[in-house]
Order: sequence, then C-alpha cells, then structure tokens
Amino acid sequence: MDERSVEQSGRQGEAVAKVKADALTDAAVLTYLRRNPDFLVRHPDIAGVLIPPVRAMGEGVVDLQQFIVQKLRSDISRLKLNQRKLIATSRNNLVSQGRVHAAIIALIGARSFEDFITVLTDELASLLDVDAVGFCLEASGEGTVAANSNVRILPIGMIDQLLGSEAVVLRADISGEPEIYGEELAGLARSDALIRLHVSSQAPAAMLALGARRPGIFHPGQGTELIGFLAETVEITTRAWLDLDE
Repeated sequence: MDERSVEQSGRQGEAVAKVKADALTDAAVLTYLRRNPDFLVRHPDIAGVLIPPVRAMGEGVVDLQQFIVQKLRSDISRLKLNQRKLIATSRNNLVSQGRVHAAIIALIGARSFEDFITVLTDELASLLDVDAVGFCLEASGEGTVAANSNVRILPIGMIDQLLGSEAVVLRADISGEPEIYGEELAGLARSDALIRLHVSSQAPAAMLALGARRPGIFHPGQGTELIGFLAETVEITTRAWLDLDE
C-alpha cells in the first residue's frame, strides 16, 4: 500500500468515526437506556459525573438537590481517599512485620554471643531497613562494661533522661546524637525510635536506638507493638547468652 492509499484510508476511518459519533443522538441514548433499565446498577460510577436537572420549585423556594448531590460526591471522594490510605497503611504494616520477624530470626539464630552482638549492631540496620542503629549501655567508668567498638557506652542516667518513664520514645525530627549512634552514623538519624531494654537486674541499663535519615519516618502516635516485640527478644536472648536472672 502506497503513501496516498494510507492517507485515504486514514481519512475514511476518521469520517466513519465522525458519522458514528453524530449518530449517537439523545434519542439513541434514551432508547438504549429504556432497553437497559439496570444500566446504572451495572455502572454506578457514571452516576457521580451526571448532572441532575434543576427542579422548578416556585419563586423563593430553593432546590437542595444540587447541594445534596455535591455533598454525596464529596463524601464518596473522601471515603475513597481514606480507603486508599488504609490499604497503604496495611501494606506498610505487613512489610514492617516481615522485617521485624527476619531480624528476630537472625538474632535467635546467632551461634555465639559475639555473633549476636554483631547482628544487633551491624546487621540490624539492613534487616529493618533503617539507616543507623545504636546499642547503648550505661557505665560509670572505663572498663566497667566489656563491649566491642559498636556498643555505645552512655553515662549513668542518660537513658532515663531520654526516655523518662516510657519504654519506647519516637522522635520525628532530630539531629542524631553521636553518643547514641557514633560520629559516623549520627548524621543519618533525622528521626528515631529509642527503646528501653531491661536485660536483668544484674546488668546495666540498656537502650536500642533505630534511626532513619528522613524526618517523620518515626513519629509520636505510631504503633510500637512490633518494636516492643523486637526489644523483648533482645532482652530474653541476652539473658540466655549471659546466663542472667531477670
């Protein structure tokens, strides 16, 4: 087929489409709807874009139909938005749950206490998809706690200063403290979760900190059940490795 034939064929197609569009008259639409009275039942979304007629109510009488329809449309839009938010939240919760479960499996699967500390201080960030992790212990002086370079040593009382009486504190917009995350990682903590760890009455006060580089990833009002479950696993596993009483 040469170029002229292609052009003529295209023009013919456009002409046919125009004829079909012109043929779709009000009468044809009315005839179709009368023959298909359940059309709106099968296609309820179209009701949201149709404009209802304004009824003549007499002088001084206001027809509220338009206001009611607009309100219903607004309510439907709001409900759809809430539904999308709920679905997104549910998906995020499932993802978070899977990450916490993977972290717990890695912690309880450690073959030695040294491996356990390595998972806790080095691997936990990637397992939980956070940017900085701080495992902190309080100590009164140098050499009080034997720890590797990834365990942060805090002054006695600092954990209570940070958490007060809470088990978990979520901070939405911060500048990460080097005391908690170390000099290299502190800048990556723009929001974080501080989690109190009660390992044993024989052990120093401890805290786990999870930091994210974006403000608002952790924020007050966020659910902490999964974080609490992770903290309890760390406590129980540490007691088991060190043979400590609760």
